[in-house]
Amino acid sequence: MSSKQAKQNKRSSLRKRKFYRMEFYRTGNPSGFEITDDGPSLLDPGRLSDFAGPTPCVTFNPRGRRPLDSELWYAFWLISDRAKTVFEAVDPEAFSFVACDVQVSNGVWDGPRYWFCDVRRVLDALDEEQSRLNIGICDDPGSVDFGQKVYDFWGDVELVFNDELVGDAHVFRMAYAIDCVICDGALKDAWRSAGLRGMLFEDASDLPLIPRRTS
Repeated sequence: MSSKQAKQNKRSSLRKRKFYRMEFYRTGNPSGFEITDDGPSLLDPGRLSDFAGPTPCVTFNPRGRRPLDSELWYAFWLISDRAKTVFEAVDPEAFSFVACDVQVSNGVWDGPRYWFCDVRRVLDALDEEQSRLNIGICDDPGSVDFGQKVYDFWGDVELVFNDELVGDAHVFRMAYAIDCVICDGALKDAWRSAGLRGMLFEDASDLPLIPRRTS
């Protein structure tokens, strides 16, 4: 390989997008929010985009801590107005939102508006040959994925994505690992520039080691 080709390959590598797994802080101190409307129409995964019920209500317990800009809430996220603004600015087609009414026992909520949020885009964009992970078939008859391919993130995991398949998307759920939400540097940088709290961005090419459980 000529020195010119080597430099071109290096520049191409430097321009390649980095991807991150979006995770939540584990504070050990739960938020003071308590859900009031907990019907299955709201809490079932994948139902937020067509939710047509009354505005869900969340009650804040003043004895608990104030929620961060993002909190994991059942199958969804509970996010602040500021977080929603960032998500919509970076990738509006990736998300669904449902506004919440926040109530306070014997008081008035003086914090930001909050929303239920769901990542609705799913992409099959993993380069399985370049990635390092276990790929199997779901053998749980009670799972909606029974008999289908699934990705196993136990152990030492490296995720490599096909940039062409990701396209213009900045945020997506992984096909075959639907709970795993991936974003690129555009969202990570926008989140941090806005000074938001509550979300971790783990380098998808070097995910934290999760030891496999032993019986």
